[in-house]
Amino acid sequence: MTGITSFGGYIPKLRMQRASIAGAHKWADPGAALKGKGERSMCNWDEDAITMGVEAVRDCLKSGGVIPEAVYFASTTLPFQERQNAGIISTALSLGEDLSVLDVTSSQRAGTSALLQALAAVKGDQLDNVMVVASDHRRSKSASPQEFTFGDGAAAVQIGNKDALLEFLGSHSITVDFVDHFRGAGEDFDYQWEERWIRDEGYQKIVPPAIAKALEKTGIKADDVNHFVMPATIGRAVQGIVQKSGLDNTVVCDTLHQQCGETGAAHPLVMLLNLLETDAKAGETVMLVGFGQGCDVLLFKVTEAISNSRGGNGISGSLANRREETNYQKFLVFNDLVTLEKGMRAEKDSKTALTVLYRKRDMLLGLIGGKCTQCGTAQFPRQDICVNPQCHESHCQEPYSFVEEAGQIQSWSADYLTYTMNPPSHYGMIVFDNGGRFMSDFTDVEVGEIDVGTRVKMVFRIKEFDHSRGFIRYFWKGVPV
Repeated sequence: MTGITSFGGYIPKLRMQRASIAGAHKWADPGAALKGKGERSMCNWDEDAITMGVEAVRDCLKSGGVIPEAVYFASTTLPFQERQNAGIISTALSLGEDLSVLDVTSSQRAGTSALLQALAAVKGDQLDNVMVVASDHRRSKSASPQEFTFGDGAAAVQIGNKDALLEFLGSHSITVDFVDHFRGAGEDFDYQWEERWIRDEGYQKIVPPAIAKALEKTGIKADDVNHFVMPATIGRAVQGIVQKSGLDNTVVCDTLHQQCGETGAAHPLVMLLNLLETDAKAGETVMLVGFGQGCDVLLFKVTEAISNSRGGNGISGSLANRREETNYQKFLVFNDLVTLEKGMRAEKDSKTALTVLYRKRDMLLGLIGGKCTQCGTAQFPRQDICVNPQCHESHCQEPYSFVEEAGQIQSWSADYLTYTMNPPSHYGMIVFDNGGRFMSDFTDVEVGEIDVGTRVKMVFRIKEFDHSRGFIRYFWKGVPV
């Protein structure tokens, strides 16, 4: 039985209030107030598609996932145009080097297309299990409709042949060079076409025929579909598709527009995960649709295993873990939409030594330290001599991951002199429950939120930007639990 065996998701903690966006633009667009309802998810300055993808995969592994044989990463906002982005995710999570990775991009249905490729590989016995992760962090012009509708987020699903939570029933894909929006090479923002044309010529003419063929191929009747999962930012566009396809209007799933906005290539999977966490029941049929220069239609049946699935934080948990953000200027700065005077303290060369990054990739990307084979003392970084004063054994260290180790803050500082995108710079000493300790930056923190003894966990984030060379350096930071 090929299908989805585990899943995990991640939505950034910050929630930009649409009312604040509308308030900033009402001087030029009085109608902006009509768009000011709800909130959209917003990446912190040190988050991007890769860091969100790492968190989604971590959540999937905690929910019963296993080390995969392949990682397929779908995104239209890949941080690197020529570097294997999926390889960064696999290295950060120490998934090993005996696996294949693939970046899937250039379309809003990249997430469903990557999912189809994974299902085909597993069903064809080419691979036993594949991790599919979709993540997007899209930028938009100020005062554009996309500024209100976009959101940031990621979702991960593992595909396998055993103990499937969702059994894959079949699919149909249509490829049409229908350009509802585009972003040319070297351009920062999408160019969007007129909504009515997208709805009438795109959604209404491309999606229903694909649905009809998918139903025909699987032998499923329209009346048997219990949940219809399809992102759309155009009002009532999905209801029109459902009506034209003979489906019941009650099967349309929540687009999560009010809670987080549309998370790009990740959104079909984000909506699917939210359904699985909140409403799906054994025996029900789920139709998943990805739209973008064509259409992917996938059909699944929820199995009895869904009742025994080990849920991680997921999409519903991420949505609940939120902090309202009303500072529109911060939103602009975090998304590099204004030219900010950073001061002389930011004037330094941030060149990354690629030789060191390669040789110590397990430590710098995977947070792999050491554990003494003689006394069991854990330490970071891994060294030739044990740090335990009662041991001091030489050449006794074996690799040991600190990624999932919990700890607490032993000392901390809030530094207003050190440059950071979100001052003050919080950093300090973490003491892990296993006895190891580590000097770390703290993120997702406001002034007064941490103290000695605060419980923390580690998250994969951007450490530094090298704007001169276009390189991003990643590392692990502490975040309050």
